[in-house]
Amino acid sequence: MKTLLIIRHAKSSWDNSLLSDFDRPLNERGLTEAPQMAIKIKDRGVNPDCFVSSPAKRAKKTAKIFMKIFGENKKHLLLMPELYEASSNNFYDAVEKMGDACNCLALISHNPGITDFANSLTDFQTDNIPTSGVFAVSFENKSWGNFKNSSKKFLFFDFPKNH
Repeated sequence: MKTLLIIRHAKSSWDNSLLSDFDRPLNERGLTEAPQMAIKIKDRGVNPDCFVSSPAKRAKKTAKIFMKIFGENKKHLLLMPELYEASSNNFYDAVEKMGDACNCLALISHNPGITDFANSLTDFQTDNIPTSGVFAVSFENKSWGNFKNSSKKFLFFDFPKNH
């Protein structure tokens, strides 16, 4: 069985209007909520062994926060430019490129693509994955290469305002 955690980056700062969207950092709320959500996921007994992120500053920082909670010395962060302003197809392609040694993949990216992708996976639907939100599915297969055409099971959807 494989597990996919779809994580929206934590809340970002809009304080500096000169920064490009790509370069926006996390704000204080984001720096607080991201580790809280990582701990909530860890408390569920879900432990990602692979991390893939958009290279945008806020997504990369969110990934690093999650990695620290899960023991970053054992984890490697893969940055995929195609996950910035991604379509559902970009997400499917990213997941299907994963090596089969990875059993639980944490994928960190942005809206609206991340919500569209999550809604394409199971019957569970959401209008929005909020910042630091985590949408999880599993599928009975040994290969990520079969992800798109495999039947997926909704596991949970959690976000900071749930707590």
